[in-house]
Amino acid sequence: MRQYLISMYQPAGAVRPDPEFLAGVMREVEAIGRDLREAGCWVFGDGLHAPETATVLRPDGDAVLVTDGPFTEGKEYLGGVTVIRAPDLDAALDWGRRYARATTLPIEVRPFQGEG
Repeated sequence: MRQYLISMYQPAGAVRPDPEFLAGVMREVEAIGRDLREAGCWVFGDGLHAPETATVLRPDGDAVLVTDGPFTEGKEYLGGVTVIRAPDLDAALDWGRRYARATTLPIEVRPFQGEG
């Protein structure tokens, strides 16, 4: 089976969903994780801290510059990732659809290189 990255994008800024809504989202995300494990598709996944916690390393000749903050500024940022195993893109997209419905966030599904 091929591995796929499922990326979850969150809106930038201090958007705080209603606690009750967020609790429902988390229940759904946990259920998807359980279903992925039961199906033998789970590899890894977790949420990320906000982009301002990022550190960017950029080569500059023989040196490497280290700067705080995200690589790019945007209206959305990568908020979490899940790596799954799936027989094909259609199956991976099915998992991605579940995450999109559960989180109401944009989801990107992308295959890893070098497999299948």
